[in-house]
Amino acid sequence: MTATGGAVEIFEGWPLPAAIGVLFVIVLLRAGGTYALGRGSRAGVKRLLERRGRMAPRLARAEAVIERFGAPVVALSFLTVGFQTAVNLAAGVLRMPLVKYLPALVVGGAAWATLYGVLGLATVNAIIQAAQRDPVAAILSVLAIAAVLVLIEFATRRARAISARHADAVEPVLPDEAARPE
Repeated sequence: MTATGGAVEIFEGWPLPAAIGVLFVIVLLRAGGTYALGRGSRAGVKRLLERRGRMAPRLARAEAVIERFGAPVVALSFLTVGFQTAVNLAAGVLRMPLVKYLPALVVGGAAWATLYGVLGLATVNAIIQAAQRDPVAAILSVLAIAAVLVLIEFATRRARAISARHADAVEPVLPDEAARPE
């Protein structure tokens, strides 16, 4: 990262505000497109995801969270990895009104673009600079980061599996069910 004329150059000579602006447009198009896909093809998307199975649990979880908490979930989803696409798709499938979706998209997209622009591109730039100075150290650093990410993924999957086993073992009694006479 170098300073030129008061602007911070972050990636290939781009000033930081320009990089964030481009990332903002990209995220608006990508997330808005995902929402539009879900909105335009509600039944087809649900069938496709159920057949594939991969995104179906995430979509179901995203739908439940969106129905409960609404637009703030869309905005906050931009701070996650992997859940963001499911939330935008679910918002479309649920046909969240545009007057609620668009402000959440703008707020979440701005947060994502800023974080990715400042942290993401700065990290890439730092890795490139480190590789130019000491390639072995840069490779070891990237491998260490990859190892940490793999460990986090492993721990997350294990925790979900344990939680799922526990949820299957304990059948919850909903308040409405407890009050109903048999």
